[in-house]
Amino acid sequence: MIKSQTIENKFLRVKTLNIGATLFEVFYKKKKINLILNLGNISSYKNNKNYLGATCGRYANRIKKAQFQIKGVKYKLTKNEGKNILHGGKKGFDSKIWQVKSFSKSHISYYCISPDKDQGFPGELYSSCDYSIANSTLKINISAQTSKTTHINLVNHAYWNLDKIKKDIFDHHVQINSNQYLENDRENIPTGRVMSVKGTRFDFKKSTRIRDKFTNKFKGFDENFIIKKNSKFVAKIQSPKSNISLKIFSNQPGVQFYTGQHLKYSSNRIKIEKYQGMCFETQGFPNAPNNRKFPSTLLNPLQIYKHQMKFEIGEIK
Repeated sequence: MIKSQTIENKFLRVKTLNIGATLFEVFYKKKKINLILNLGNISSYKNNKNYLGATCGRYANRIKKAQFQIKGVKYKLTKNEGKNILHGGKKGFDSKIWQVKSFSKSHISYYCISPDKDQGFPGELYSSCDYSIANSTLKINISAQTSKTTHINLVNHAYWNLDKIKKDIFDHHVQINSNQYLENDRENIPTGRVMSVKGTRFDFKKSTRIRDKFTNKFKGFDENFIIKKNSKFVAKIQSPKSNISLKIFSNQPGVQFYTGQHLKYSSNRIKIEKYQGMCFETQGFPNAPNNRKFPSTLLNPLQIYKHQMKFEIGEIK
């Protein structure tokens, strides 16, 4: 059964769901605005095709041909996007019911146990997802341990929109702390080439209005940006309409910036259109299991995988 839990202080109200350890609402009380997209009714999350707010895994983003090798052993994974695997497969972590480990007014912790060979991945994996708030800051900490060497890449897939009337995200201003991005092929899988953002539409080193990056032929961003080394600052999003600012920090090497060009959802209660929200999915690199030049996403027994995220919400100064 899908259940919700709410943590709250005088600045924020954060609602989460046990299915997919999902972030359902980030309500900023000062402006009386929910800052992320949701499906309206929690029962709708049985079929959350757009991964709204979900914890995605075991391996978020894409792995080419849904396979990889570890120490000469080939592992074939469940395909759910053509010949490839996206966000952990047909029955990824977003569709699992997570258990509540601990709960207080300002903190909730979920856990999930994924059996060996789940969606083809080796090892039994114990994962936890912790949400906590302090003042107007939200922290998400994801950790995991495995019984066998495996690949892991767990992310939060919230769609952000800082405007009260969530028409689209084009007038938001975005800054990404990156000089480079990963070139994609036609299947949105990195080719292996690391490209400079200088002089391209991918240059968000300075705060830039999203609308100014679009032309008639360009349909949207869905690329992984490489965060500058030795920095935890990932991105800053601002809305001149609501005067809200969001700063994102993480310990991961990359962030998938997705402008929601494939968003589409409709029910009796709610309608979501393309470009209505944007994702900043901090993570390891897509298809890293098949590219030795990328930062390793291997997790060995006795090691602990840790993905730390921090979202600082405030006003434009």
